[in-house]
Amino acid sequence: MNKLLPFEQEIKAYFILHKIAFQDNSDSFRKLDFSFGDKAAKRHFSFDVKEKRQPYTKANWPDTKIPEPHLFIMDDLAARKILAYSPNSGLVVRDNMSGCYVFFSVVDLFLMPKKRVNREIRKHVQGMKGKWMTDLRHGRRFEKLADVFKEIEIYLNSREDIFVRILECYGDYTGEEIPKGGITRRPEHWSTDVKETR
Repeated sequence: MNKLLPFEQEIKAYFILHKIAFQDNSDSFRKLDFSFGDKAAKRHFSFDVKEKRQPYTKANWPDTKIPEPHLFIMDDLAARKILAYSPNSGLVVRDNMSGCYVFFSVVDLFLMPKKRVNREIRKHVQGMKGKWMTDLRHGRRFEKLADVFKEIEIYLNSREDIFVRILECYGDYTGEEIPKGGITRRPEHWSTDVKETR
C-alpha cells in the first residue's frame, strides 16, 4: 500500500461510494468511530478503525511471543469501548505492511488469547495506559475492504447461534488448543441443576 489515505478517510469514501448511510463519530472520544445499519431491525453496527502503520520494535514489547508481522497493539480502553456497544460492534484494522484488513467482532476481542500490559506514560502527570498485545491472525483477514463489510453481515446473521445455540467454546484462534475437561454431562445432571436452582 503506497500513498494510502488515512483509514478513517478510506472508510468514509467507501460508505459514500456505496451510498450507505452512516454516522461518523471519529472525532468523539466516547463513541466508536463509525456506525451504520437499521436500528429497528437490530442490525445497526458500530466499529472502531485502527491502523498498523509500521513494524513494532520487539525490544519494547518483550513479553509477547507473537511474531512481529502478526503483532497488533491496541488500547485496553478502546477494547472496553467496543464492549460497551456489544453485541453489534467490532474493530477493523488496516495492516499497512501486508496490505490487508482484519475484522474482529466484539466476541473475538472478548474471547481471543491476549497479553495485557500497563505502559508508562508521562504527559501532564505520570501514569499508566493499558495495552493489549494481540495477534492479527485471531481476526478475519481480507484483501478488500468490501469483504470486511460482507463479514460484518455474516456476523450479524450469526448472532443467535453465537450467543444462544453454540455450546462448545467459540472461536478458532491461532496457537490456542482447547482440551476436554470435566466428566461427561448426562441428563440426570441437568435434572439436578433444575431442581436445585429453580
